[in-house]
Amino acid sequence: MTENQRLNFLFDRQLHHLNSAGEKEEFLLLMADPNNEEQVKQLLNSYWEEFDENEFSPAVFLFGDGEEILTKIQSKNIHSLPQSPRRPKLWIGIAAALAIIIFGASLFYLKQNTGLARLADTDTHIIPGTTGATLKLANGKTIKLSDAVNGELANEAGVTITKTANGQLVYEVKGTTRPDQINTLSTNNGETYQVRLPDGSLVWLNSASSLSYSTALIHSGKRSVNLSGEAYFEISKDKKHPFVVKTGNQEVEVLGTHFNVNAYDDELTAKTTLLEGSVKIKNKVNQKVITPGEQATVSGEDISVNKVNTEYAIAWKNGVFRFTDKTLEAGMREIARWYNVQVTYKRPELKNELLGGRISKYANINQVLKKMELANAFRFTVKGREIIVE
Repeated sequence: MTENQRLNFLFDRQLHHLNSAGEKEEFLLLMADPNNEEQVKQLLNSYWEEFDENEFSPAVFLFGDGEEILTKIQSKNIHSLPQSPRRPKLWIGIAAALAIIIFGASLFYLKQNTGLARLADTDTHIIPGTTGATLKLANGKTIKLSDAVNGELANEAGVTITKTANGQLVYEVKGTTRPDQINTLSTNNGETYQVRLPDGSLVWLNSASSLSYSTALIHSGKRSVNLSGEAYFEISKDKKHPFVVKTGNQEVEVLGTHFNVNAYDDELTAKTTLLEGSVKIKNKVNQKVITPGEQATVSGEDISVNKVNTEYAIAWKNGVFRFTDKTLEAGMREIARWYNVQVTYKRPELKNELLGGRISKYANINQVLKKMELANAFRFTVKGREIIVE
């Protein structure tokens, strides 16, 4: 393996938190080597898409871990700390590498900063969301799944409904079914849940969402569900029975595939992102077929299709907030749903500030807000369950 290949290898491993302590040090040294400057820029461009070297500075060394790593670099007499305010380019690689290591690749756009000490005034009673949902059966009975014991929950018209040991809701057809038996699985703010439908299809339901379906699932020759909010689908193949997801202003029809649908009522558009297979999106006027790596956006009667990074669309399912190319308002809507908080803006113009980066959804709200404040364009104050942006 050449040195260039080794740097690519360690860069990828670091983004996935796989580097050992020794590999982290080797990664830093390779990133700091002026001979690797062009490769470092290419790697950073590939990760941050629009990498701006001015967004990185030795300011990251203000953090404790950075000081420790910097001491190790200097102990090898390879690079010295710059004395001039003008930064040598090699520091871009060092600063970026440290940021990736220190922030666990959850870096928000760091700008030249004098305000890193600005911290959110937060309260620790706000905790991340968790697994939970409410199931409403066809007979009107509701079951709070977080409180329900594992095992059989109900038996409706030939369909057995079970909660498994890992908290998944499972439907099994064991007799003659009736298409008029409708169940609704819903999540509140701060909840997420997974269900296996009678055909074996898997659905992950995001916070503040609901999924309604016949316990038989098949109606008029199609498998059909109604969605409000957001869900990720892994659909079992059944050429005889297409799978249809209906939201307020669109229908998504598939045969067997993996895709994500974001159709919250408080979002301006409905977005369908395809990871595998192909799907057809249609509204009352238009229809489009998208292929893997594409996202269809429905706005009124219009349907537009664009190439996207699909990992961004399903970041929520993988336990991550991914804010790349999102406005502060859009990012805060996700935080509000997950942490069950209200967000108010003292300066409405801040809603359009652009965010970047990623962070774990299971981080303390204090950590999330502090990292967002690193953008240095706004700050947060928390009062009860209200987050004030100013």
